Amino acid sequence: MSAPPPKAPELIAHRGNAAEYPENTLPALRSALELGARYVEFDVQLSADRQPVLLHDSNLKRTAGLDRNALEMTWAELAEVSVNEEERFRQRYTDVGIPTLSQAVSLLATYPHATAFVELKRASLRTFGQEIFVRKVCETLKPIARQCVIISFDLAAIHHVRQVSSYRVGWILSEYSNLSALKCEALAPDYVFCDHQLLSESASKLWRGPWRWAIYEVTSRKLAFDLAARGAKLIETMAVRDMLREFRSLRSRA
Repeated sequence: MSAPPPKAPELIAHRGNAAEYPENTLPALRSALELGARYVEFDVQLSADRQPVLLHDSNLKRTAGLDRNALEMTWAELAEVSVNEEERFRQRYTDVGIPTLSQAVSLLATYPHATAFVELKRASLRTFGQEIFVRKVCETLKPIARQCVIISFDLAAIHHVRQVSSYRVGWILSEYSNLSALKCEALAPDYVFCDHQLLSESASKLWRGPWRWAIYEVTSRKLAFDLAARGAKLIETMAVRDMLREFRSLRSRA
């Protein structure tokens, strides 16, 4: 009798379906959710007038071809910017704008079984301070609070979220080390995120704790299942369509 196939990890759509649409945009998020992703991840920055917006880089050069600091622009100014990622998509998406966090909340409210990992970016934490940034994000997410997990590389910001709210939290590791493990034990986050390239091959099992592991950026089924065998419950990918298709194919054969 053959052994049952390994259980596929859950999939997180990294910045939405960012393989097919400009990252951190409403079309990218909507596509991932329509494809059946139960988890999405996106990045949040603050505009100069304290409006939470979906954006990874504080500088708009890569995504919009505009060499300006988004954190020094008002929302009215940012609303005029097209984040078409011309280097990746040429002129395919000339009218895709930067969404507000409120717009993302409205979209997610129509998918009540979806979970959103909302990343607080360090540039905005440095510019505006964690108190203002965390308060703005928490207030905006309130209509879908039960669907949200607030995550960041910044450990102090995650501690602050814990202190001032009841949101679930996740810490993104900058390094996979003994010191990071000790910090994880002290924080006991709901989720721990890590780039697969930071993991030591000698670590056959990921640290055990009350958290769930989410490993990024994964684009192959083999790596996804190798990570699942080491203890990863979730894998994060921009290749949403292909990875979902592979996982469904395996489940249909099980």
